[in-house]
Amino acid sequence: MKLADLRRLSIRSQARIHFKLRNGMECVVTEHGIAQVPSWKGIPDFNLEEELAGAGEFLLEPAAPEKKSAKMQPKPQSLTRAELAAKMAVPVSGRTVPEHDEE
Repeated sequence: MKLADLRRLSIRSQARIHFKLRNGMECVVTEHGIAQVPSWKGIPDFNLEEELAGAGEFLLEPAAPEKKSAKMQPKPQSLTRAELAAKMAVPVSGRTVPEHDEE
């Protein structure tokens, strides 16, 4: 699993994906596919790809709806690496999403 895979999943499922870094900070991949470390200040002394390789637990949080009822909003899910990898293999909402190699 690579950061690009998480970015694709977050965009496809319109969700934020959180995972902990070894230094205690948290990385959030937004529903726009942008990886952010909110508490990060200055020059990083870590590599997000390497930190992702060491992550074992993820939080999948649905993006905030625009004027939908809060009762209908799905709840955040805590997932293991294997569960998240399985979600990557399944198309969201029954749609077939073509896989393109961005490199």
